[in-house]
Amino acid sequence: MSDKLEIYLDEISHFLSGRAEREEILSEIRSHIMEKAAAGPGGSSGDAIEKAIAAFGPARQVAERYLDHSRPIIDPAYKRYLFRYTTLLFAFHMLLTVVAVIFKEDFVLFPFLFMPRLGVIEALMYLPTAFLADLGIVTMILYFITQSGKDVRLPWPKFGVDLDEVKPPTKNFWVSRIATAVGAVIMLAITDFALYLFSKHQTIVFVNLDWTNPRPLFTPGAGRRISLIIIAGFAVATLNLLVKLFTSSRWVDVIDNIVSLGLIGLLLTQSFDNLFAVRIAENILPKIRFAAKFLLLFIALMTTIQLIKSIVIVSRRRLAQRTPLKTETHD
Repeated sequence: MSDKLEIYLDEISHFLSGRAEREEILSEIRSHIMEKAAAGPGGSSGDAIEKAIAAFGPARQVAERYLDHSRPIIDPAYKRYLFRYTTLLFAFHMLLTVVAVIFKEDFVLFPFLFMPRLGVIEALMYLPTAFLADLGIVTMILYFITQSGKDVRLPWPKFGVDLDEVKPPTKNFWVSRIATAVGAVIMLAITDFALYLFSKHQTIVFVNLDWTNPRPLFTPGAGRRISLIIIAGFAVATLNLLVKLFTSSRWVDVIDNIVSLGLIGLLLTQSFDNLFAVRIAENILPKIRFAAKFLLLFIALMTTIQLIKSIVIVSRRRLAQRTPLKTETHD
């Protein structure tokens, strides 16, 4: 047997799945190549086999011809459940993360779940990893269901709907653009006013509204840092609206949400030691700290939900665009 034939078959096997099916496919390819080589002028010589291999085609293309008739990794009927269950599982993960941060507790449900005690920064770093883990778990379960070949009816609450089933209200093109333009002008004015206040007072957060003698709420260092983060948030929102005047791509929302989460994370890292420039009663300070963190975590949670929604919509649109192409290839 030619060494080049074995190397060629080994390359094809890298693109095939299922041991039994793989051996059967490789045996069939080996037979075809040997028959084609034997039918040539050189018989079963090494040169004849090499020519037969060249005529058979590249290893990956050969494997794809056989894979076209095999079972998919995830059956198309179950693909919508990939996004359904991942979103549901990740929402549960986010809820536990918020609880772990606020109450500083860890949760163990061995061997299914371990939620460690997390700080704010650790939680923000943990959530993307949790999303990928949830996606991997759901993908693995749907893969095994598909490979079993059984018709499994997956549960889903009747009140639950898919994102593509939610029909947004129809808006006139110019009406939506005018509303976006008005919002952009308002946000631009707010950002410009915030920059004016910062350039004059090195902060934008005050205790009173007396512009002749304003009293900053925060100490100079903390006031500058918090003000710059808030101004950056205004600028991101303004840029988001300006870009939406020219495109309706969901990627704009994805980038906006990611940057917003980063800014919220910076606010959450702000220390409360020597934060206020005005006197705050000692018994009220812990309540203010708790309320501020709870509010920022709630905003982060809502932003994360919007981020997931945008990512799911983008993914489903890309999937919908690829499906017709695959159908045409099969035909």
